Amino acid sequence: MLKDRFSARTLAIIGALFIFFLLIAFLDGVDYKAKVSIFIFFSAVTLWVSTKLPAGFIALASVVFIILMKGASPDLLYRSLSEEVVWLMVGAFIIGEAVAQSGLTGRFIKFILRNSRTPGKLRRGMISFLFATVFFIPSTSARAAMARPVIIDLAKRLPVREKKILTITVPTVILMSTSAALIGAGSHVIGVGLLETAAGQSISYIQWLMWGLPFALIVTIVSALVVKWMIRSEKELGEIPAVPIEPHIPVKMPFTGAEIKTLLIVSLMIIGWMTESFHGYDLAFVSMLGALALTMPNIGVITWKQGIKAVSWNLILFVAAAAALGKILVINGVADWMEGKITGLLHLFSNAPDWIMAIVILIITVTSHLYITSHTTRAIVLIPGMILFSQSMGMNPSAAVFISLIGMNYCITFPVSSKALLLFYEDNELSYDAGILAKLSAALMPVYITIAVIFYCTYWQWTGLSLY
Repeated sequence: MLKDRFSARTLAIIGALFIFFLLIAFLDGVDYKAKVSIFIFFSAVTLWVSTKLPAGFIALASVVFIILMKGASPDLLYRSLSEEVVWLMVGAFIIGEAVAQSGLTGRFIKFILRNSRTPGKLRRGMISFLFATVFFIPSTSARAAMARPVIIDLAKRLPVREKKILTITVPTVILMSTSAALIGAGSHVIGVGLLETAAGQSISYIQWLMWGLPFALIVTIVSALVVKWMIRSEKELGEIPAVPIEPHIPVKMPFTGAEIKTLLIVSLMIIGWMTESFHGYDLAFVSMLGALALTMPNIGVITWKQGIKAVSWNLILFVAAAAALGKILVINGVADWMEGKITGLLHLFSNAPDWIMAIVILIITVTSHLYITSHTTRAIVLIPGMILFSQSMGMNPSAAVFISLIGMNYCITFPVSSKALLLFYEDNELSYDAGILAKLSAALMPVYITIAVIFYCTYWQWTGLSLY
């Protein structure tokens, strides 16, 4: 019988995909290519969340199937490896290996061990460190890649449940802290640039810091607490030792030559990231320069073969294919179609008070990661529409753009929603269950929107950020 050959889960997945097919087949306003793209994208998301198939296999198979169904040309597959994020992650893996081999990772771990004897203290130390990186590493994926070797080493010392909490907490904190600084994400810079071009207004670094830092701090703390609450109780966490106690950890050790060289190269690379607008070289190119310097004979700290071996090519292919899936939604007009629907929806609230408008903008932008997986693409697609709408409604474009960018920073529902999530999801040492991530998002999404609305109605308005 059919039930004997297929499990209940398999039948449910097939049923869900069939329903997707019927709903998408009768959509108005989109052509054949767009319908193929929508169906394959939602099918991929369903398989990522509900099956144990390799995420890279699902992503690559989805891209190939779109091409097979004439939804795109083969160039979609070939050019996916030319995406900036692919080379950013290749460079970051090599840099991470160099940091580990130089001894800097061990030094940082010993510093944490000296000051952390419980999972709570260990986690708070990591959260503080990761939050601070948002001010000098302008990329969520770069922050995740730089933190990866440290997290792998610390995770080996933890019990299973504490390891689960850490591996979910780290990418969540990286994403939630993004709103703290203007350079926290490339989408911020893009959004402000569009604001300057279309409305003649801007948001300075100091203004963003004043509005974004308190919000990011609150949502980061709340997110970490929600992760901990979902996996186990506070009481249990406080009573279990975090790591084996190492009795003879030196308080101070002199820096080795390899550590000094690594610190120097990484510092120069971070300066390069922070000054992109001055020299014009993007994050990925600067990362590859740093990777080459760290593997250069007689100068670097690791060999070229060591660096290449450290790259997770499974993850690289996954990221490339996932980026292609997000890109094809834009190429085939799905993103424009969604933008039209969204703009029409916003006009229904033309006479609503400003706090209602803030809620509507937040709901639209927070959920945008479900159909536009690229952070940068979300800004490019949605911000122009938000600016035009705010101008037509007599709203303050700066406030509308800032609130929209804050909303777009929420992207933790699926592994494909963020490169930081992908980095951990496909890592054998740090992998997590995609289903747990979806449950976390179901709990966090309304909390995130609520905190943003409270900030808008109080602190942001008190400090000059208002839609009207």
